[in-house]
Amino acid sequence: MRGFGPGLTARCFLPLRLPGRPLRPPGLRLSTRQAAVGALERAMDELLRRAVPATPAYELREKTPAPAEGQCADFVSFYGGLADAAERAELLGRLAQGFGVDHGQVAEQSAGVLQLRQQPREPAVLLQAEDRLRYALVPRYRGLFHHISKLDGGVRFLVQLRADLLEAQALKLVEGPHVREMNGVLKGMLSEWFSSGFLNLERVTWHSPCEVLQRVSESEAVHPIKNWMDMKRRVGPYRRCYFFSHCSTPEEPLVVLHVALTGDISSNIQVEFPHLGTFSSLSPIPGFTKWLLGLLNSQAKEHGRNELFTDSESKEISEVTGGPINETLKVILSSNEWAKSETLVRVLQAPLMRLCAWYLYGEKHRGYALNPVANFHLQNGAVMWRINWMADVSLKGITGSCGLMVNYRYFLEETATNSTNYLNSKNIKASEQVLSLVAQFQKNSKL
Repeated sequence: MRGFGPGLTARCFLPLRLPGRPLRPPGLRLSTRQAAVGALERAMDELLRRAVPATPAYELREKTPAPAEGQCADFVSFYGGLADAAERAELLGRLAQGFGVDHGQVAEQSAGVLQLRQQPREPAVLLQAEDRLRYALVPRYRGLFHHISKLDGGVRFLVQLRADLLEAQALKLVEGPHVREMNGVLKGMLSEWFSSGFLNLERVTWHSPCEVLQRVSESEAVHPIKNWMDMKRRVGPYRRCYFFSHCSTPEEPLVVLHVALTGDISSNIQVEFPHLGTFSSLSPIPGFTKWLLGLLNSQAKEHGRNELFTDSESKEISEVTGGPINETLKVILSSNEWAKSETLVRVLQAPLMRLCAWYLYGEKHRGYALNPVANFHLQNGAVMWRINWMADVSLKGITGSCGLMVNYRYFLEETATNSTNYLNSKNIKASEQVLSLVAQFQKNSKL
């Protein structure tokens, strides 16, 4: 059973676990289980008929009273009582399939718009027909989501519901165009509710409420916070920490920003300086090691093909590792032990730097940077500024990105132009250092 904040504590309408009973023949147990499943499905259908508000006629859309709050609360409570992911997926699938758009109405209103376009009529008549069509294109479940958002804790519940929906799709528990459409509708609603105008920006200090400090600490995924002394340092002198919260979930960090005031662009996370310089991030490169291991694995399968390293690099690395380069590097880079060897750190620096540059600059997904952190900063108008060797020697840094980190620099007068060029033309603005490493990759490596 799950809770969704004040006023939305989940309660279970049906017993989802049968109490212990005397042993029965296998056939009877199967029959009992089937009966329980059937009862649950019937309860789902009854709940949806009762909780999902009907779509009023177009003429009555502004005169129809809102559904009783209890109807929406019943849906929230019933959903919260479904402890099994498959049961939640079943309910969401039934909601998407049975309470979407009335396709008959859409066809009728579309025909009306087409007919009016073929006849000379007043613009107001055509505009009203188009408005009727827009109204018909709104799925019924959108009304349910809208009214749930007004409940205490309702927005938090919808965020969790969409997380469940995405998980169910990933696990293939629920599929199909109706489910994808409902996910898109809910995503659009949440995007509107969580726009910057509805967010509060707050600074975190050592004197902030303990609950806020705890949540900021737990949510830090880039540079994990080790203990309370580390947390105190993160909000101490020459450091700033801010978080965005939503009006529906005050003091619940949605986005956390850590700032270090330094004298220059930092090349590692171990050093700090006491003066403010330019605007730059020092960002992790999640996925680089996984991408590199994938390349090594594919080349090892092709009879030892080596197109990532030069001949001299291959010879030197093989001499240090004592084996075939692809196979030994697959083993070495899967742990963090190699970073303790000065020799390995030295011989791997040049090839891994240019491979990382290509991963950030050249590997794409639908034309945009494959790396999610790079894509984020480039969308915001940053310049891919500098790749830093052995910048994060923590276990996470070595295993996730071979210790590499990257600076994204923000020139405030150029961010809008850079963002537009990236979003519209997919052009990545990069420094000479990055472009030089990319050129070295194109000269010395082949994919």
